[in-house]
Amino acid sequence: MTEVKKNKKGVALQKPNNTQHKFPYEWTLKDAKFTKDKGTVFSCFACGGGSTMGYKLAGFDVLGCNEIDPKMIEAYKVNHKPKYAYLEPIQTFKLRKDLPKELYNLDILDGSPPCSSFSMAGNREKDWGKEKKFREGQAEQVLDNLFFDFIDLAKELQPKVVVAENVKGLLMGNAKEYVRNIYMDFDKAGYYCQHWLLNASKMGVPQRRERVFFVCLRKDLAKNFLYFKDMFTEVPRIDMDFNEKPILFKDIIDMQGRNLSDNMKKVWEYRSFGDSAMQQGSERLNGKSMYFSQSFLYKDKTPGTLTSHEDSQVLFDAPKYTSKNEACKIGSYPLDYEFGKKKPHYMIGMSVPPVMTAQIATKIYEQWLSKLLT
Repeated sequence: MTEVKKNKKGVALQKPNNTQHKFPYEWTLKDAKFTKDKGTVFSCFACGGGSTMGYKLAGFDVLGCNEIDPKMIEAYKVNHKPKYAYLEPIQTFKLRKDLPKELYNLDILDGSPPCSSFSMAGNREKDWGKEKKFREGQAEQVLDNLFFDFIDLAKELQPKVVVAENVKGLLMGNAKEYVRNIYMDFDKAGYYCQHWLLNASKMGVPQRRERVFFVCLRKDLAKNFLYFKDMFTEVPRIDMDFNEKPILFKDIIDMQGRNLSDNMKKVWEYRSFGDSAMQQGSERLNGKSMYFSQSFLYKDKTPGTLTSHEDSQVLFDAPKYTSKNEACKIGSYPLDYEFGKKKPHYMIGMSVPPVMTAQIATKIYEQWLSKLLT
């Protein structure tokens, strides 16, 4: 592990060895240089700004965001100082007639519609079509409709490219019909739609996080990019292959996380090498299958998906949870990010890793947008 000098708050004072990767997974906002010369972006369902930072790392100018959670948008404003920030449901935002002209000339409209209805960790079909309320105290709404509200906004604003992120579960089982409807609605909105299941660990992020990305190009701009990917389907060509060297937990570990409670430590002591989670230790200790959501981190492996819970990852070699800085690096968040009234693990776990977005945005610019400028 590379020795990195830190200040009293534990923030790195020198750049880590990120030379093997296109973008740094360990970085600070203070030292970042955002060129803002690749095009303009607006972010919906912006959370704390994970995607926003990715576009900024890739050289884009992010004009602002739409977000429903007041605590999230407060942190967004502190860290990003957006030109435009709209705190309201997308159902009303998409109907606005007072939006600035800049938003009708975007290069990319980005969004991550809430995905709990399709997560493999949720109730899936049992919750489809039902009104649900987020923990932030928002109004009840049918979460699986939000993707289509986002497409409605794209139809209104007509950006050159639309990028939408969602969970892997969207491609499984009965949810496939939902994907078919997404394609149909993007087609009606005037876009060619494609999707990829991408793994952050192959994109320079210290996390095995799989997410679906829909990348859509406006039809009137696609003429020079079109090809037949099969006998019947014509789409604009773009390469979304990534194969960066995996980053292991030993490359980012700092051992500064919170200690397990006495009861949890007892469960931890019943672990065995190869266990995936605390669940196996619980079964050995008392015969009960508990703590399945608290996964182990091994030094010689890439961390698994970081969730929004502070106790979701436990070190196998020490009775500790991940520290704030470890969580930042696992999520490729800047170490000096101001999280405001939200817990770091929650905001990072709810966000698209910035480096993941930066990789996708770079592909879009290099293969589409840059060619539209010539």
